[in-house]
Amino acid sequence: MAAQINIVLVHGAWGDGSHWRHVIPPLHAKGYRVRAVQNPLTSLADDIDRTTRLAAAQNGPTLLVGHSYGGMVISGAGHAPNVVGLVYIAAFAPDEGETPGGIFGMREPPPGAASIAPDDNGFLWLAPDQFHDNFCQDVDATEALVMALTQKPIAARCFGDAAGPPAWKVKPSWYQVSSNDRMIPPETERWFVERMKPRKTIELAAGHASMASRPAEIIALIEEAARTWV
Repeated sequence: MAAQINIVLVHGAWGDGSHWRHVIPPLHAKGYRVRAVQNPLTSLADDIDRTTRLAAAQNGPTLLVGHSYGGMVISGAGHAPNVVGLVYIAAFAPDEGETPGGIFGMREPPPGAASIAPDDNGFLWLAPDQFHDNFCQDVDATEALVMALTQKPIAARCFGDAAGPPAWKVKPSWYQVSSNDRMIPPETERWFVERMKPRKTIELAAGHASMASRPAEIIALIEEAARTWV
């Protein structure tokens, strides 16, 4: 087997661990020990706790990879002692005290914001008929339909939950920018990069769900991070 490092994949809002389905098999085949967390999306604290527990349960050094809101999660869960690095995939990379809602307020809302609507239970959904255009415009229609109709809503409170001290300040990080992102403004992603100063940044002409549309490049970035400890 080629690698002896754990890779924990952390999904974002409106998704679950299956959003990594194009990334998991190649990494597994290369010998990496891969897990994908299933976060409740009920609060930032809940999601950090779930991810921290999964990371801590792994035997040995662990790399956390977060997509979108998953970047909020790995910035907190990354303090687990066995976490050795963080990979952000078109993701939030907050500083202490920042919230997703506050970060969105820095710029004009991204196009996909108009497709978000609350239900009667305090959860936010993406309109299924707008999911393909805004979340994953560069995957095929069948894959987009499945993602839209299996989406996992996120509690509205998560957009107001403040981040604690971020692990990216004390542990190595890597970042992927999606230049065609319609859910997080690409300018915001580049701002995260400028502030974080990751070890490596790649920019892809991809939509928000880059791990689905450009898995080869995402896998290569994850592997580069993982090889630091192999």
